[in-house]
Amino acid sequence: MDGFLASRPEPPRLLGFGEPMHGAEAFPLLRNQVLRHLVSEHDYRSVAIESDCLAGLAVDDYVTGERDDLDEVLATGFSHGFGDLPSNRELLIWLREHNEDRAPHDQVRFYGFDAPMEMSGASSPRLPLSALYEHLTAHLSPSRIPHDMHTIDVLLGEDAAWTHPDAMLDPARCTGNSPEARELRVITDDLVGVLESETPGLQQVASPGEHDRARLFARTAQGLLRYHAVMADSAPSESERMSRMLAIRDAMMAANLRAIAATESGPTLVFAHNQHLRRDPSTLRLGDMDLRWWSGGAGAAARIGTGYAVIASYLGTAAESGITAPAPETAEGVLAKSTPDRALFPAPLSEAFAHHSLEARAGIPPETGYFPLAAADLDGIDAIAFITGASEPRTT
Repeated sequence: MDGFLASRPEPPRLLGFGEPMHGAEAFPLLRNQVLRHLVSEHDYRSVAIESDCLAGLAVDDYVTGERDDLDEVLATGFSHGFGDLPSNRELLIWLREHNEDRAPHDQVRFYGFDAPMEMSGASSPRLPLSALYEHLTAHLSPSRIPHDMHTIDVLLGEDAAWTHPDAMLDPARCTGNSPEARELRVITDDLVGVLESETPGLQQVASPGEHDRARLFARTAQGLLRYHAVMADSAPSESERMSRMLAIRDAMMAANLRAIAATESGPTLVFAHNQHLRRDPSTLRLGDMDLRWWSGGAGAAARIGTGYAVIASYLGTAAESGITAPAPETAEGVLAKSTPDRALFPAPLSEAFAHHSLEARAGIPPETGYFPLAAADLDGIDAIAFITGASEPRTT
């Protein structure tokens, strides 16, 4: 890792560390080890993971000593079931112990940088929109705020209408293109405009942390309303609709990463699936649909440039997930012959792969979410962390 960082044209502000599938503990455990080294030797000041950005606020409160309920934070502060992973419990305990008795500017912060959504649907915009409104009304006179909360509540309606379990696959089940939702988008834009225009004064009366959270609420409310609108759009083909939804989710990730980079005094380790961190377009075969979109990492790199670097992880075997040893002429097979355990390889690895045909790796169960390494993937990453074998997670 030290050699890789020394080889960069400039020290990364954001260092992406990808995992090839969710749930294999080998990767988040390695993330924890890498983070401890980066904090100790390279002055890293935060870690951001692919988890709900709003729920993650409670996690940050825990690791900075503002909350004491670890089990509750693990249960409510993560999306995608990540609070059940022992590696994340280990991460929070280490962060809390590291931060103890340190001044706020010297603490290591925690961020979720994903949007508040799962693959099955998205949250209601109620929470971020209400929080944004509360921030503005707490610091500004009523005359400066062009809408009232009662109107917003009426337009939001029941949260169940926003989170219908069939909405992902059936636009008719979505409320995101209703007259009420369209009016909410205008209201949200107005409130964000107030936040932006009043920033100089708000920064004088609110703490930096409060203002940063208000900006998070603003961009999350806008992003969720955009997402719900696309989810409700039946005009494009289903593959185009799904690609647009994935693109909006990753655009929200990118905006969160850029905000973290602008806020933090030191570099940030970013942990997510490889597909969310690569610089080139991400692709997904879902049923008979071929989906394509720009990842959150690509969106961050577009603004940060060489201040963004990404290491993608791949593995040889995960027997309990049905991932058997790679064939010798696959990319993973070549890497497996180069290390008995794990290693960090610089991309593009053109010399290492020059004498191999690099067959496509087959036999990966699609439910694992593992995307085999292909030669084309090397253009979107800076290095490969390879682990020969990964175990299943243990429940906490």
